[in-house]
Amino acid sequence: MILSKNYLEKLAIKEVYNLSKFVVEENFNHHIEKDDFKSIKKYILSVYKEEVQYVPNSKIFVSKDDLGKITGSIRVLKWNYIDKLPIQRLFGINPLLNIEDRCFNEIWHIGRFAIKKGIKDSNLFKKLMICAISPICSHTENFAFAECDSKLLRVLSLLGIKAKVVGKSINYLGSETIPVCFSYTGLIGFYEENKHLITNQELLEKITFNENYTFV
Repeated sequence: MILSKNYLEKLAIKEVYNLSKFVVEENFNHHIEKDDFKSIKKYILSVYKEEVQYVPNSKIFVSKDDLGKITGSIRVLKWNYIDKLPIQRLFGINPLLNIEDRCFNEIWHIGRFAIKKGIKDSNLFKKLMICAISPICSHTENFAFAECDSKLLRVLSLLGIKAKVVGKSINYLGSETIPVCFSYTGLIGFYEENKHLITNQELLEKITFNENYTFV
């Protein structure tokens, strides 16, 4: 059991590779008993290349232990309608077609959610989610897409986060992964109930995207 205190912060650009390594290794730790080192190395590089591409429009939030090692992560991306999102690449799903004729303000993508195996901080999950959904909850016509592990999807439902399944599941990073869509309505209840968990004012300011979407 890991008892070290976790400190929530925004990840620096130079640490994107560390994030990629953490996400892939934790997915394998949670879902695969025997490590496949060739697959791990391949996935780490793939995740890294993708996240570097998203840097101008994304923000990554992590928790770290007393030694500075990542213990939890999540990334929120504001779609520029040019870069191909993971849900397009993995599932062939076009978010614009999925929304159909509904009015929308912005489309976001949530990804790279992982928590180190053995962490017992019950609020860490909620804190990371609040960081990710904060910009989506800033407008009633915002939507977000994600590729969600089947177990995680059940947890989200229990916490009051409503997700719409938009396609068939696949095996990705060692687990059954389901494409989902979140609306403002499906997120705002959880956000209002748990936003008090993020008390660091500097972190709160960093959650908000500025006008030209820079990664600060």
